[in-house]
Amino acid sequence: MHEGKRYLQTEKGQPFFWLADTDWELFHRLDREEIATVITTRSQQGFNILQCVVLAEEDGLRQPNRHGDKPFKSDNPLEWDTTHGNNPTDQAQYDYWDHIDYTIQLAAKKGLYIALLPTWGDKVAHLWGVGPIIFTAENAGPYGQMLAKRFGKYRNIIWVLGGDRPAIYTGKDNKKYDDRPIWRAMAAGIREAENGNRHFMTYHISGDITQTTSQQLANEDWIEMNTMQSGHGSRETKIWEFIARDLATKPTKPTADLEPCYEDHPVNPWDGKWTRARGYFSDYDVRVRMYRSVFAGACGVTYGHHQIWQFLDTSRYKPVNIGDTIIGWRKALRSPGAFQVRFLKELMMSRPYFSRIPDPLLVVNNGNDWTNYITATRDYEGSYAFIHLPEATPVTLNMALLKGNRKKAWWFNPANGRKTKALVSNHTENSTFTPPAGGRDWVLIVDAEL
Repeated sequence: MHEGKRYLQTEKGQPFFWLADTDWELFHRLDREEIATVITTRSQQGFNILQCVVLAEEDGLRQPNRHGDKPFKSDNPLEWDTTHGNNPTDQAQYDYWDHIDYTIQLAAKKGLYIALLPTWGDKVAHLWGVGPIIFTAENAGPYGQMLAKRFGKYRNIIWVLGGDRPAIYTGKDNKKYDDRPIWRAMAAGIREAENGNRHFMTYHISGDITQTTSQQLANEDWIEMNTMQSGHGSRETKIWEFIARDLATKPTKPTADLEPCYEDHPVNPWDGKWTRARGYFSDYDVRVRMYRSVFAGACGVTYGHHQIWQFLDTSRYKPVNIGDTIIGWRKALRSPGAFQVRFLKELMMSRPYFSRIPDPLLVVNNGNDWTNYITATRDYEGSYAFIHLPEATPVTLNMALLKGNRKKAWWFNPANGRKTKALVSNHTENSTFTPPAGGRDWVLIVDAEL
């Protein structure tokens, strides 16, 4: 974490922009060759993190992985089903945990981190899900120790506890639950067994956007980055407000949306009223939510495709909340949004990074809802600004917030990464810019000529 406590950096102090892909079932549902396809493709597309779960959501304890292995000898998280050797051509040697080793090692070779979730939250929380619940405050710590002893040697690990569940909630039995002792114990067990080889740690919370980690877990010192899940329930989410709330919460921590709307996910399929007219989240929907969260001050963002996280293959698995369109994970791997997200990372890395601040005052007479709200970010000294327009309509900026009397401006198309020729502006007060024809959403880049 950078000393300003809003952004991330590498061990050498270089800016690190969190650009993750959602691969929840990767260990569970893919074989070695398929995992190599995912890792190679995502690396080429510019991602730097894959979010994966050790104990997967879709019956991850009792349904064997693609190599026929389960994680435990029983449902006891302290009784791992391990074998001697790790030769992948010998099924008697290659076990569930060897498969995770292989994935982490291959990701490292391709320059990717694995955001490793020790378990999906249904193994802890008294809410929805296959489960079963197997963790307690007594066994979570030793399990964390076992994980860190096995995988803590890898430098490309990020620990992510939680797994789509709140820590404090009313259960499906209408009782009140507080699972913080379990998560604390697991985090402490990991830290104890890392032996100084410390890895970054955070928490993946559920899709109730009002309950981010900053609201439930603000004072947990093991959580080094606040997170939220803006989710797949609607297009109307005002993500910029929740990012701002996180950044205003003490103690100050970086924040990121670890599960925004998935590309090709049906919009709110859970109410039983979904139709094609309600539709799916498109690459545009995903793109706009991601730019809005980052320009509002997030330290990065996670992309997801609805048929990737579950690695949909109808010859093997039943689809989960698919609507009426089967794409399949191999085709989905090359969906438009997966190619577009790198442009966001590259844009953020193109200007001074740690001095960046969100600044809604840059935009004069802004909108106030998901259809027209414009997000803006700039260097705190005013040397540059990025302004994201969700629709191709004119925008008026308060140029007094930027340095100098002369500025250069470009239109940047987030769908293809292309920029227009520079415009020159000598305005020092309000100035209106009109985006070019041909794109739906645009980013205006303004640089002060110093």
